[in-house]
Amino acid sequence: MENFFYHLLGQQNFDFYSTFFSNAFYQLILNGILWTLGLTIIAAIVGLIIGIIIALIGFIKTTKRTGVLWQILRIIQIILKYIASAYVYIIRGTPTTVQVIFLWTVLCASVPSEYRIWVGGLAFGINSGAYMSELIRAGIQGIDKGQMEAGRSLGFTYTQTMKHIILPQAFKQMLPAFVSEFIVLIKETSIVGYIGGMDLTRAGNIIISRTYNAAQPLLIVAICYLMITGILTLFMKQLEKKLNSKN
Repeated sequence: MENFFYHLLGQQNFDFYSTFFSNAFYQLILNGILWTLGLTIIAAIVGLIIGIIIALIGFIKTTKRTGVLWQILRIIQIILKYIASAYVYIIRGTPTTVQVIFLWTVLCASVPSEYRIWVGGLAFGINSGAYMSELIRAGIQGIDKGQMEAGRSLGFTYTQTMKHIILPQAFKQMLPAFVSEFIVLIKETSIVGYIGGMDLTRAGNIIISRTYNAAQPLLIVAICYLMITGILTLFMKQLEKKLNSKN
C-alpha cells in the first residue's frame, strides 16, 4: 500500500514545493482559475440573454387578426417559434466540444487569438442558452395562471403582465436553477483547451507536460474545481433557505 501511494504521488521525479513554488507553476494554476471564472461569467451572461429571448418567443401568442400587416406579423411569429425550437433541438442534440471547435475554427477562423476567451464564452453561452431557455420556460409555466388573469384584469397588456408580474415571480423561483447551471458551466469550460484556451484544466496539462507527472497536477486542478463548485453550492443552499423563508 505504501508503494502504491509512493508511486501515485510521484515522489521519485516530482517535488511538490519546488515545482509549484520554485518553478512558479502556481501562477499557471492561478491564471487558469481566473480564465475559467472569466469564461464562465461571459458564458452565463450570453446564455441568460439567449435563454430569456428563446423562452419568451415560445410564449408569443400568434395573432388571429385579419389584414395584410397582421398576417405578415403572424408569419414572423411562426417563423420565430420554429427557429427557437430548431435552435434548442440542435444545441441540445450535439456535443459541446463540437460546437466550441466549430465556432472557433469555422465561424471565427479569422478572429485573433487574444479574443479566444470571448469566442469560447460565446460558444458556451450559446450552448447554455438552450438549457436556460427550458429553465425559464418551466419557471414561467410554474406561476399560477391566475396571476396572468389578475394582471389583465388590472388593465395590463400581455407584455406588461409578463414584465411586471410573471417574470419577477418566475425569476425568484429560477435562481437556484441558474446557480446550478453556473456550476455546470464551470465544469464544462474544461474542454476549452481544444481551442487553446488557458483554463484551469489546460494549466494542469501544461504542468504535466513539463514535469512528466500527472498525479499531483491533476489533484491540484480537481481540488480547485471542488473549491469553486463547493462555494457556489453553499451559496445556492443559503439562497434557497432565504427564498423559502420568505414564502
